Amino acid sequence: MKFLMGNANRRLYLRLRAGFLFALGATLIGCNHAASQPPVVSLELKSSSFSGDMIPKTSSSCDSQDGASPELSWTAPPSGTQSFALVVFDKDSPFGFKFTHWVLYDIPPDKRELLENTPKQDQLPDGSRQGKNDYDRIGYVGPCPPKGTHHYVFTVYALDTKLNLPPGASKKQVVKAMNGHVLASGELVGRFQH
Repeated sequence: MKFLMGNANRRLYLRLRAGFLFALGATLIGCNHAASQPPVVSLELKSSSFSGDMIPKTSSSCDSQDGASPELSWTAPPSGTQSFALVVFDKDSPFGFKFTHWVLYDIPPDKRELLENTPKQDQLPDGSRQGKNDYDRIGYVGPCPPKGTHHYVFTVYALDTKLNLPPGASKKQVVKAMNGHVLASGELVGRFQH
């Protein structure tokens, strides 16, 4: 019996050791792969519409029809930028997922600002296209949390391509199309309390 227990312990030790070595190898390969990828540059994203980090009531869908999108501006992107995309979501949504409030893509590469109250149109005069938010509507829809303070994440992406998706694309479609094309990104988090 002692001999059998010794073999069982030895087999367990060898399995654990093999698993550890496999995990270590995968981690090292992953680190080397990540090291070979170019780092994503940071853009500074800011809003003159915010009061500190508070989203104004005019941007709320509770206090005005769908709300007016805030003014947003960002710093110059890296060379090779062909377009920008913007995604806005509520990270404190009670629905169990990040509730999308705005999807905008194919923003021209020379653009550095979105004016307050961007029209809720499929395609803007500059060629930018708007996707559907989680209310299944085109354009920006403002915060209207049921209770408490919610955090709304605004993220702008500098891309090495135009996405050329039709107007009305979902956040999921935009994120999938951006995969492998992000040169830089910037994030701004605004708070809103109803």
